[in-house]
Amino acid sequence: MASFTDFRFVMSRVAMSYPKVQSVEVIDDHTLLVKFDNTQTKKYDVTPLLEKEMFAPLRNPALFKSVQVEQGGYAVAWNSDIDISEYELWSNDQTVS
Repeated sequence: MASFTDFRFVMSRVAMSYPKVQSVEVIDDHTLLVKFDNTQTKKYDVTPLLEKEMFAPLRNPALFKSVQVEQGGYAVAWNSDIDISEYELWSNDQTVS
């Protein structure tokens, strides 16, 4: 059973709003250039994720280059199994502009 603390955490996450992804571009074998709807652009290096089984297929350059913005801007995705949320992209990117 979830505690009240768990409930507050979930509700605080729901209340937080992160910029949505507007566009994504591949700039090298493991880096994305992500533009958000608040006009900021950030670089995201997926290299640390490649250690996880779920993201291992992204070592294939052809697959990596197929990235697209999910409908609504809530993530970028390569297929139905591999995606990265706007929260992760926003929180762990390097700001470019």
